[in-house]
Amino acid sequence: MAGYNEIRGLRVKYLSDDPSNAEDGQVWYNSTTGNLRVQGIGTSSWSSSGNLPVGNTATSMFGTQNAAIMAGGQALSPGPAPTANTLEYGGLSWMSLPTLASGARKHLAGCGTTTAGVVFGGTPPSSGTGNTEEWNGSAWTEQNNMGTARYKNSPAQNGVQTAALSVGGTLGSSPYQTNNVEEYDGSSWTAVTVLPATVNQMSGIGIQTAYLGVGGSPYLTAGFEYDGTNWTAGGSLSVGTNGAGSCGTQTAGMIFGGRVSGPSRLATTQKYNGSSWSADPATLSTGTSNLQNVGAGSNTAASMAGGSTTTTLATTQEYNFTNNTITPTAWSSGGNMGTGRYGGQYFGTGQTSQVAAGGNTATPTTPTGNSETYNGTSWSEGNNLNTARFNGAGGGTETTGIVATGRASSVYGQTEEYDGTSFSENNDCPSAAYRQVGAGTQTALMICGGISPPTFPPYNNTSFEYDGTNWTSGGAMPQRGDYMDGVGVTTAAVIFGSTNSPSPSTLNTSLDYDGSSFSANNNMNIAHGGQHGVAGTVTAALVAAGGAPYAVAATAETYDGTSFTTNAVLATSGQRGGKGATTAGAIVVGGFNPPTFITATEEYNVGSTTTGPASNITTS
Repeated sequence: MAGYNEIRGLRVKYLSDDPSNAEDGQVWYNSTTGNLRVQGIGTSSWSSSGNLPVGNTATSMFGTQNAAIMAGGQALSPGPAPTANTLEYGGLSWMSLPTLASGARKHLAGCGTTTAGVVFGGTPPSSGTGNTEEWNGSAWTEQNNMGTARYKNSPAQNGVQTAALSVGGTLGSSPYQTNNVEEYDGSSWTAVTVLPATVNQMSGIGIQTAYLGVGGSPYLTAGFEYDGTNWTAGGSLSVGTNGAGSCGTQTAGMIFGGRVSGPSRLATTQKYNGSSWSADPATLSTGTSNLQNVGAGSNTAASMAGGSTTTTLATTQEYNFTNNTITPTAWSSGGNMGTGRYGGQYFGTGQTSQVAAGGNTATPTTPTGNSETYNGTSWSEGNNLNTARFNGAGGGTETTGIVATGRASSVYGQTEEYDGTSFSENNDCPSAAYRQVGAGTQTALMICGGISPPTFPPYNNTSFEYDGTNWTSGGAMPQRGDYMDGVGVTTAAVIFGSTNSPSPSTLNTSLDYDGSSFSANNNMNIAHGGQHGVAGTVTAALVAAGGAPYAVAATAETYDGTSFTTNAVLATSGQRGGKGATTAGAIVVGGFNPPTFITATEEYNVGSTTTGPASNITTS
């Protein structure tokens, strides 16, 4: 997890708590939890599913996205006329179920599930009805009526059979529209605090004790929230709308379709975050009205069916929102080494397979031949080098590794190959040296730079190539230097950083090598002198940590084949080492930050944006 100090250069708010009304795309650091967080950015769409048997509008539909009930409405056939039909949606298609017990009606309201639902109100008669029926998964049973008969009333769309809500609606006589509100407990209805406005065809969202009603006739914009006792103002729509479908919760709601002033029918979708509405890019296949009691599921996974255009529709559509989870690039702790060291020789493929051989373990200089192997979790002792040394060059994999040159009581050209178990000596490098860079494999290794006593400085600008048996001279570097490191092979390598002479200073330079000559590349953002960890390829590399003559670094940079980008900061700075085949498998281990010999291991986790289950806020 990236700490705030690692991202402070970006426009990231530093907050003690998550904002209550974050906008999509807003990023912040929660100082209480220590998490980098982002308001979900994702993709949304409506897609077609199995059609209704016949077109239907002014109906009641409730449940979940793939398990919903539709009851009553005004059917296209044989009508148009009210219907008593009951249909069940299983995610692909609809099937017919037993009809309503109290007869055909449209503009009714309902809520619940496919095995425990309730519907109430509707018309005919022209004055509306208070009829209430419960669904048990196989049949409807009449229950006690509402106190006020009505139609075009709005339910808490995501309510349950034992806790339903009926809000507003149309009466049979003047003043026609009502502000009456009633609660159902699974047996009977009770009148409660009236709505602050008289309205019908309002879109109802949420549950009995956390309800949001918005819009309604005649083309209203106002929103109202109910907590089970009192009404308060909620977020208003930008355009007056009635007859929109709805689902979700009071703090994560959604409406879709509906009608605005004039003949216009909407295909739009809008989301509610607990205080305000915002447009969602997903649209219905066509502008659709008469959906005020239609909507099954949540504001991330919903379904709807029917409704009206210039005709009655039979279409079914499903809405899906997929959240893009943002994970920052960061370093995480791995298992500690058994022996703290710097100037070790490292090789391996990365986080799950790494070998550390030799190094300096104490002051004054204390070379070791000790080797350790890392399996992604812990380090274990391996066989020793034949020649104890530090500041040599390493390359290859955990089963085909190589260590060349280095320093102990003297300076060595010794070359040792590793077979996954033990080290064996091979032909020496023609030039005994130390602090050289190694890039490549056991059969295609290039080393360059370094120091060859007794001259100190200047440093070397020579290079040598190893083919698995013999050494040959390579091209000369354009600068002298040591303490470099690199990625690639003998015919294509990139060398990072350096300490140079005559006055020791750490450089931010990088060099390309094509198998015969070196050329200057773009500079790194900071100098990575001293030993540093590297990983990747010549077009996708990582360089991390290192040390200047009198300082140490914790910075990491990525390289794309042309330029460098500063990346996540290590937890422990120092002259450190490590090899990896890819940036995703980068590892930095051991090291020295005077006067401390480091045993820590850090693993590089590449940031990503991944598609996953939807949520309002994701934690990276």
